[in-house]
Amino acid sequence: MHTKAYLLLEDGFLMEGKAIGKIGTSGGEICFNTGMTGYQEIYSDPSYFGQIIVNTTAHIGNYGAFDPEQESLKPTIAGLVVNEFAHEFSRKFATESLQQYLERNGVVGIADLDTRLLVRYIRSKGAMNAIISSELTPEALQLEIGKVPSMAGLELSSKVTTKDAYLVGDPDAPIKVAVLDLGIKKSITSNLAARGCCCKIFPAKTSFEDMAAWEPHGYFISNGPGDPAAMGYAVETVKKVLKSDKPIFGICLGHQLLAMAAGITTYKMHHGHRGLNHPVKNLITGQGEMTSQNHGFAVNEKDVEKNSDVEVTHVHLNDATIMGIRLKNKKAFSVQYHPEASPGPHDSRYLFDQFVTMIRSDIAQPAVA
Repeated sequence: MHTKAYLLLEDGFLMEGKAIGKIGTSGGEICFNTGMTGYQEIYSDPSYFGQIIVNTTAHIGNYGAFDPEQESLKPTIAGLVVNEFAHEFSRKFATESLQQYLERNGVVGIADLDTRLLVRYIRSKGAMNAIISSELTPEALQLEIGKVPSMAGLELSSKVTTKDAYLVGDPDAPIKVAVLDLGIKKSITSNLAARGCCCKIFPAKTSFEDMAAWEPHGYFISNGPGDPAAMGYAVETVKKVLKSDKPIFGICLGHQLLAMAAGITTYKMHHGHRGLNHPVKNLITGQGEMTSQNHGFAVNEKDVEKNSDVEVTHVHLNDATIMGIRLKNKKAFSVQYHPEASPGPHDSRYLFDQFVTMIRSDIAQPAVA
């Protein structure tokens, strides 16, 4: 017999379904991901920390769970909402069912909901807080939802970052990249390591001086959760990195922080971009890319227009939001989307090559006396 569960949005919208994952109660900002595959990679992406994920794909769990597909040590989502949930799975090398995976990692979820209706509702009303429970009554949930903090103004990177610095890649690799871990995905460092980089991943609040002591050839500013406007400590670090005149590459939150370090503000989007089929135009080459995205904040277009040192390199073809920038006076660039694309299309992995080429060029330049 299935346990009854409820989903309550902060505006009072209530849905009833069946419990999946851990029996319990959990709240966060509700948002939806339109990806057709890669649910495990989504759930273990630290950028989703503090968020309840609605999968728009009708069938979830049908291929089970497999540890090598983790993007971090464990799922980081605050909760899960799906339509049809599969307790059995077809993939032979999967190590457990999605139910076992969610239960083992303490993720509260709800299934048998009309996710098409729910997504249309969120698209109309905007991202908002919500709470899932398989143990409380709807009346009790009304009292609990007010305790869920707003994502606006929330600093979360310090909750998902590594506690200690560690290496990824060949320690004897010719290129050393210092990575500021604000909630990084494993696929990002794997892409850098595959291109001949030794990456040292540093905790989010590491000072520039401590990273520079490792004598890296370049710096990477990672993705991560929360509001970039609440991360003054990281903005100051990126400003110091810029002064070092070493190559810099930022992805997602790292893109927003690079923009802020250059004097650009950010804003909270109505419902954000989360999925695997977002069309982006590269303004430098004129080519289009299908991209993987996951963000609820964006760079302020009006600020960029006023800043002569910042050039827009990529734009979203659906809503014209800024998807990439470069600093004209520095060896620094960033993109709002995820070129590592795990899950997702691989159209944008050239950006890792671009970063490595920039580093190699910088290494080859003779030092100025």
